[in-house]
Amino acid sequence: LASDFQQMQGKLDDKTAKEMGLVKQAFAALETKAKILNFAKDIGIIALDEETIQQLKEIKAFQKDDIFNQNIYKMYLKNQRVKASVFETMLSEDIIVNKTLALLNTKALPLEIEVISAITNLADKISYKVLTLSDVNFTLEESKLKTYWETHKKSYMTKKEYELLVVWTPVDDTDIADDELRAYYETNSFNYADASGKQLSFDVVKEKLIIDLKLKKTKKSAQKDYIAFKKGKIQSTETLTLQLNNPKLTEELWDKIEQKEIGDIIKPKIAMDQYATIKIKSIKEPQIMTFKNAKEEVAKIYTTQAKKEALLELAKSTLKNIDTVDTTVSEFITLSKHQNLKSLTEDESLQFAQKLFTSSQEKGIISILNKAIVYNITEQKFLTTDSSFVPVFKETVNQMKTKILQDNFIKMLDKRYPTEVYMEGLTN
Repeated sequence: LASDFQQMQGKLDDKTAKEMGLVKQAFAALETKAKILNFAKDIGIIALDEETIQQLKEIKAFQKDDIFNQNIYKMYLKNQRVKASVFETMLSEDIIVNKTLALLNTKALPLEIEVISAITNLADKISYKVLTLSDVNFTLEESKLKTYWETHKKSYMTKKEYELLVVWTPVDDTDIADDELRAYYETNSFNYADASGKQLSFDVVKEKLIIDLKLKKTKKSAQKDYIAFKKGKIQSTETLTLQLNNPKLTEELWDKIEQKEIGDIIKPKIAMDQYATIKIKSIKEPQIMTFKNAKEEVAKIYTTQAKKEALLELAKSTLKNIDTVDTTVSEFITLSKHQNLKSLTEDESLQFAQKLFTSSQEKGIISILNKAIVYNITEQKFLTTDSSFVPVFKETVNQMKTKILQDNFIKMLDKRYPTEVYMEGLTN
């Protein structure tokens, strides 16, 4: 978990977790981690204090000018309400897990490298024909479209709609001194990082800092508005009728709204760089869309699906007559050296080569996005191995073996340390 923090920068809300399916993933990760820690304890693997300290110092979010900053670390712990001992215990556990898994690392054997080399250097010359959706004769029939909608109409629902009474609390417009802004940045710098976790400079995030500091100063005013609104002393600023997840409000706000009922009031939350206190006036539940309203969306999905099915049928027919249809003959292609095939992009050619060399069929159909490639292998040969690729082959074998060993290791742990689950929805 501590290592996950380095990647997520400590920013993971409930909405994001739900969308990513992280509830089950997190439970599975915790379950596996607990089993590895049990195994490590049984065989005497530990993490030294100096190793934990070093791991802590290497977390980018706690660094200033690439040096560990104690104040940033303490501020993070305070904001997250986590004790240092708890966080550092998680780091120690990560170290123990990594040490245990490192025991599974194994070097590639000469025969294994030779096998991977042979696969990589196998060269095929093929005759092929690329078929696309434009090659398919398709006419959209209203009756078939309506039949499709009747079968799938529960997939075409209106969005949940809310009527909301909103009290807006604009931010305090008081000018902020530069030294005050810098002080705010110093204590909250871990919140301002790029995708790689590198801390952004004061000048880069200055505009965002101004907004955030003004929001902080306005929070008490927003809370007063909330209390006054709840007691009926002030009226709403605006009435909004919005479909669920309308971008006018934040994901955090929508997550709160979804959990509430008609008449409930939600405490002030940030929306559009100000505070919003919201009361739910009414809720309109999703309903099945009429065919007329759903027709455009249904037509797009149905047409794409029907064309893909027709494309596959055309490809099957072409494959049966591959010896008589007009095809293109390629040069010898390999996994490491594949030419751009006619009517395919570089990426599509690579995907085709990968699928071709993992297939055992002399002739067949390979589908890539909205294209179908009908092929026939006309000639094969083995190329001489380039010595410069040997390190790559070794690394490939090492990764494959490690993955297999880790998978089997986890299966062994599952049998050795069985898990009982007392909460619904955490396992499949």
